[in-house]
Amino acid sequence: MPTTHSTASGSTGGTAAPAPSLRSGSLGTADITFFVVSAAAPLTVMAGVAPLAILLGGIGAPVGYLLAGLTLAVFAVGFTTMTRHISSSGAFYAYVTGGLGRPAGIGAALLALIGYNGMEIGVYGLLGTATQDTVHALFGADIPWLPVSLAGLLLIGYGGYRSIDFGAKVLGVLLAAETGILVLLAGGVLVKGGADGLSLASFAPGNVLVPGMAAVLAFAFAAFTGFESTVIYRREARDPARTVPRATYLAVGFLGLFYAFIVWIAIQAFGDAHVVEAAGNDPVGLFFAAVTTYVGPWAADLMHVLIVTSVLASLLAFHNAINRYGLALSEEGILPKALSRVHPRHNSPYVVGIAQTVLGAVVVLGFWAAGADPYGQLLLWVNTPGMLGLLALQLLAALAVPCYFRRVSHGEGVWRTVVAPVVAAALLATAIVLVITHLDLFTGASTTVNTLLAAIVPATFLAGLALARQLRRARPEVYAAFASDTEQADTKQADAERADAEQPLSNLHP
Repeated sequence: MPTTHSTASGSTGGTAAPAPSLRSGSLGTADITFFVVSAAAPLTVMAGVAPLAILLGGIGAPVGYLLAGLTLAVFAVGFTTMTRHISSSGAFYAYVTGGLGRPAGIGAALLALIGYNGMEIGVYGLLGTATQDTVHALFGADIPWLPVSLAGLLLIGYGGYRSIDFGAKVLGVLLAAETGILVLLAGGVLVKGGADGLSLASFAPGNVLVPGMAAVLAFAFAAFTGFESTVIYRREARDPARTVPRATYLAVGFLGLFYAFIVWIAIQAFGDAHVVEAAGNDPVGLFFAAVTTYVGPWAADLMHVLIVTSVLASLLAFHNAINRYGLALSEEGILPKALSRVHPRHNSPYVVGIAQTVLGAVVVLGFWAAGADPYGQLLLWVNTPGMLGLLALQLLAALAVPCYFRRVSHGEGVWRTVVAPVVAAALLATAIVLVITHLDLFTGASTTVNTLLAAIVPATFLAGLALARQLRRARPEVYAAFASDTEQADTKQADAERADAEQPLSNLHP
């Protein structure tokens, strides 16, 4: 990183102070887990999407979330193993570079930018509509969505401007609140025994192996989007070789079990025989009706408010992830160097955060000026390529793991370096196919629109390959240094191998 032109306080001889950097050692396992789980927005996913999963997949829907969680846990085996060998701040694109080469790594970097920006910016439309619904439900008033979305942009921008531990504390509180209301609902249903007595029919093979389960799996994989961002916080984690894998497994395990449990609770609230009909009659109100019945009307009002805070938590988590990818790519020379500046007091990548906020405002205002619907178009049309981009990024990372470990010596087992990554790649490819074939359920748009949205992902990757070719020709020093920590890790490994090989020879000498 460039050095600053100011002198350090108390320094002599005009020695330039080192440039500020991210605050290392500030995040523990719980802090990183808060970022990841908050990005997934559990309350919003359950109240907003789970009723559709029940409607399409029937009472076997909880198993879909378990299967998605299991798939991503297998994927986590390989990519968390990579964290012990590649220390680049570029996270996934560094892993892809290490295994598949620089062109694929640069393509993955652009996918990360598109994916995380798409997942965040589209959600400002959801923030506007969720706040509209909450104000109408509580006060009977109607408010415009645009001022809410713009205010959210400023609020999230401020949260990213502050230190990373500040963000972790905020997300910890918001996450506890949104999961707490769902736990409260679960407690009410369990105590009262549900509508017809508690049943485990949801897990019977006959209720799981139904045609609609493919759609449930598509929704379920989308519900985990953002969990892989644990590796982005490596530079700020305490003992990242241990903290990052722990946070990853904790996040995947929690989300998979929590989603499945809460969907099962919703089914019990209405009964196996009646929940699909209830979801079809009022999918938006399913969870509100359940919490009203089993906890009380006040809890439904509170759930409305907590959905708004759940959306804010998701926005802040994605904003922080985008900022760190942007910082890494500006340090690489892919993005303008001006974006690599870190705040001297908050140790946050504040310049790239400002740029991301401006980009979000441009997109939101553009959709508003076009008269687009904030939910049906701003949210769904912008989120969809973002979700597909992150799934594609995970697939590339899974493919990179066995390729990387095949060419370096290591002490890792075959399960971590070959079997789990290959299985994960096959499952993730299946997940992508499921999502694409059911894209109309996510967007409600025409086939033409869905084709264009899906095409953004391969087009972005191809643009990355073209950029790599251009960099290799016009800026070879930038191309050669891309994800350089990958090469440094390989060099260290090679040095260790040479030392091991030379050790027996040295023992021959007195």
